[in-house]
Parts: sequence; structure tokens; C-alpha cells
Amino acid sequence: MVLSVLNGLLAGLAIAVLVFIPSAAWNDGSQLTMQLERGMPARAPVEVLRARDRFRHRRILQGAAPSSYGVVDFPVEGSWNPFTVGLYFTRVKLGNPAKEFYVQIDTGSDILWVTCNPCNGCPTSSGLNIKLESFEPDKSSTSSSISCSDQRCTSAIQTGEATCSSSDSSSSPCSYSFQYGDGSGTSGYYVSDTLYFDTVTENEQTLNSSATIIFGCSNSQSGDLTKSDRAIDGIFGFGQHELSVISQLSSAGVAPKVFSHCLKGSDSGGGILVLGEIVEPGIVYTPLVQSKPHYNLNLESIAVNGQTLSVDSSVFTTSNTQGTIVDSGTTLAYLAEKAYDPFVNAIIASASSNLVSSFVAKGNQCFVTANRIDDVFPPVSLNFMGNASMILKPDDYLIQQGSAGNGIIWCIGWQKNDGQGITILGDIVLKDKIVVYDLANQRIGWTSYDCSQSVNVSTSSGKNEYLNSNQLDTSASNKYPKLRLPSAVAIVVHILVATALLL
Repeated sequence: MVLSVLNGLLAGLAIAVLVFIPSAAWNDGSQLTMQLERGMPARAPVEVLRARDRFRHRRILQGAAPSSYGVVDFPVEGSWNPFTVGLYFTRVKLGNPAKEFYVQIDTGSDILWVTCNPCNGCPTSSGLNIKLESFEPDKSSTSSSISCSDQRCTSAIQTGEATCSSSDSSSSPCSYSFQYGDGSGTSGYYVSDTLYFDTVTENEQTLNSSATIIFGCSNSQSGDLTKSDRAIDGIFGFGQHELSVISQLSSAGVAPKVFSHCLKGSDSGGGILVLGEIVEPGIVYTPLVQSKPHYNLNLESIAVNGQTLSVDSSVFTTSNTQGTIVDSGTTLAYLAEKAYDPFVNAIIASASSNLVSSFVAKGNQCFVTANRIDDVFPPVSLNFMGNASMILKPDDYLIQQGSAGNGIIWCIGWQKNDGQGITILGDIVLKDKIVVYDLANQRIGWTSYDCSQSVNVSTSSGKNEYLNSNQLDTSASNKYPKLRLPSAVAIVVHILVATALLL
């Protein structure tokens, strides 16, 4: 997606662009345009983020635990910040001998897929400075292919996640093809192999565990997925269909049918991702909308600075063309078209006018202020069914875009979903919160939280207090195992800046 933020001199101010390169700035009569692709670590205009998310949204628009459970722990790397990393990802180990893969954490899709060898168009290096791997089924002693006659393939065909043509024999591989709105895509076939993961038990032990799962083996990628500057090994879908990993592990009795994440909003990023229920005080729950392919919630109203927006409640009603979706694979947030202008107008009206100057740049509402944004801008409340409110701070809806003199430029990071009644809550909203996806009870819960702190995670027989990153603190004096999160994500990014384009 391509968005430009500001052009020329705004209100007589020379606007400096903060792209981690001091000399980068707008010149009179020129426009600074930057490309932000999936995982591309460059400072990009809001339009770039909006377009990238729009591509995946086209795909979205298409269409009780046994006592033996422990808590499955996955490491988290990356950041929501589109100017450093732009996505959260984890690592999974597959096959025998095991190989480790970097995969994006995506609650907006169902399938875990990784790049396989051979692969047409798949990148071999990454601008995120991570080593890319490819899965080779014939070199794993535990790998087996999934055929078109397999009942699991038949089920996946019904949900649109697998394909088998009428000419295929029963032994033909169960295939898939995922297309994105920008013309990029991936295709391949399903295999069965071993997934290795860490299980944290209530008696302060971290166990090396494994289970046989089905996942996608990508042998072709096209469009933007072929670019190295934003490359990862695949996508880890956390949806609730039969072939999602969370569903497979639950059906196998390996993990409860609930997962939780707490994504750090700082530039260093990281966070917590577990198959288990985080049970901290203050978590509020709202029911999931039934019979929907994504994590749809019943949003009833939006309040800015305590005042409910004058938007008809029918705007948020869930249907085939309306509703509210929680999606960790989306960078920004998108409001249904009819709710967007009232939201922006309420932010402008509630901002402390003596502390901020406002302007519109390329259709985006922006502000300049030298003060802390918490002292200038109002809180926002998303009010869901069951009296469950999500309270948002200004940095949950604003993006820092540059500087002007002694002031900082902030633009509203929520975008209008033009022509659509869909509201999508991406990482800008989900960060710095515990989010619990309780699929067994068909509900989602949340609370604001410092994701660098420890959390309590429930099992049916007790709680485990831990952080992520697989580091067990055996000296802990309490009864629960505690894991410590590194102070910074151990990844190096390359700063990329596109050239200025003359208007």
C-alpha cells in the first residue's frame, strides 16, 4: 500500500520527516513517498499501511480443558510499528530433524504454512535480518502428504482452504491457493509432520513437547511475497477452523481450545503468545458472533471522551457485509465508512485546542503538538455486547509521522473503510493489551496491560505464572514457573527510504 502523508510546506512550517535519517525532509513542492510492505522496516506514510491492509481485507471479506493440559508457549518477535518492523511473528519447529521457521502471527486466517523446497518465486533472504528456511518433506523422516481422499482435505475444501479438481485421483495431493488483492499469492499442498513446542507445567517445568499436525507446504509465491526486504518463512493462522493449529492441538488433547497474546507496543516489540488462558484482573469478555469465519464481535457503540458518537447502531450490526473483526495480521484499524467521519470529528472537537494545531494531509487528519498526547487527546471507548468496553489511549489511534519545529506530527491511524461496513481492529489497537481467544466458550476478552510483565495463565488444575521466550527462572520463590522476556527483541532491521517524487 502506498500512502503519502504530507507534501509541501504545511501552514508555513517546514515539516521534517523522521525516518531515522536526519537529512530526510520535505522540500517545497515535493512529496515524500515511502513503500511499506509486509514486514518492511521503513518509515512509511499512512497510505502505504492502508493499502497493504486493504489487500488482505479483500481476502477476509471473501468469504473445557482436560487436567493434563499444560501451557504451550511460543516466543514473540517483531513490533506493530510500521516504521521499524510492521508485524509480529513467532518461531515454529517442524519435521525430523526439526527446522525452525519464522511465521507471522495472524488471527485473521486459519492455516499454518511455510515455504517449501523447491519453490517458485520464494525469497531466500530477508531485510529483517533473519535467516530464511525452507521445509523439505522428503528429508523429514516423519513427513507424509495429505491426499485428496483424506477426510481432512474434504473438510478443508468445504471451507475454501483446499482444492482438488474432479480430474485428480484419490491419491493426488490436497492442494491450496491463497490469493491477495494486490495480485500476490501463495499456493502449495498439505503435509503432515511433527510440530515441536514448549509446554510450561504447574510444577515449574518447561517440557519439550510435540504433536503431529497438518500444515501448508508452499511451492509457489507471487507478487509482493517474492520480495526479500519483507520476507518471512510463512504465516501462522490462529483461526478456529478445523485445520488451524489451535483446533488440531485441542482435538489431539494436547492443548486447551483457548489462546492468548500480549503484544508489546514499544519499538523493541516482542510479547507473549500462549495456548492457554491468561487470567489477570480486569479482563472483560464479549461473545463471539457465531457462524462467522473470522473473530467477529458485536460492537454496539463508540464513545470519545465519554460522549457516544451519533452513529446509528445498525452501522455496527453483523452481516455478510458488516461487522467488527479482530485481526492481528492487520497493522492499522479500519472503521466502517459511516462511523469514520463522526469519529474523526469527535477527536478534533475533544483535543485541547490551545495545545494542538490540526491539518489535513492527503485526506488524513493530522495534528502538531509539543505536549504529551495523553494531555492533549481524549480517550476512546469501544463498547461491545455484554457491557464489555475496550478503553483506548491516544497512542492506540494516533501514529507519529514526523516533526515540525518543536512539535511532533501525529496522524489518526484509523482509516476509513471506504464503501464498506466492516470494522477491523489491527495491531495498533491490540498492542499493550492482554487478549484472550476463548474458543471453547466462544468469547474474547481483553484488558490493558504492560506486556513486559509476567502474567498468570490457567490450566484446569492451576495457574502458571510466566513470560515468554523459554527462559525458566528456577530461583523463583513462588509456586509458579516464571519466564522472563528479553528487554529488546533480538532482530536487526534495515532502514529503507524511498526517493522523493515530484508532484
